Amino acid sequence: MCPDRDRIVSLAVYPGTFDPVHYGHIDVARRAAAIFDRVVVGVYDRPGKSLLFSTDERLAMVRQALREVAAIRVVSYGGLTVDFVQSQGAKVIVRGLRVISDFEIEYQMALANRKLAPDVEMVYLMTSLEYAFMSSSMVKEIASVGGCVSGFVPPHVEKALSARLAANSQAQPRRHPSICQRG
Repeated sequence: MCPDRDRIVSLAVYPGTFDPVHYGHIDVARRAAAIFDRVVVGVYDRPGKSLLFSTDERLAMVRQALREVAAIRVVSYGGLTVDFVQSQGAKVIVRGLRVISDFEIEYQMALANRKLAPDVEMVYLMTSLEYAFMSSSMVKEIASVGGCVSGFVPPHVEKALSARLAANSQAQPRRHPSICQRG
């Protein structure tokens, strides 16, 4: 029996809005790629929340952030996440957990997903300590008042944030550095 021929290729989906993608997202995606043979990062195109970036912009930022990880493919999707997971041929959804409050929300989503698609499993990765406080909302809030987000997002995302926020605040100019002072 040849072990390579009988090997099952594992595939997982890491879904999210990634508005914008930050180092916490990147950490979870890379760690998932170390566990699974292939990871599809699904950028949700129609969340029930206000977005700063379009689907195409978020796709481009995530692709650039993860371009060096060969096992990762980045695509957009709409509709139910479990339907997207099944359409990709996957049986696993990967999610990151940062704080205790994440657990309650994720637990509710896991129960709903289990009801909708009993064959799809949820796998949770604890966020690395240095990213435990990080969220896209926090990154946007810091950037919106001119704070430096270079420690939170890759340089290309920092530039996109700065440009978008500067364009959105023409009526009320604020300091939006294109590149933060780096020590």
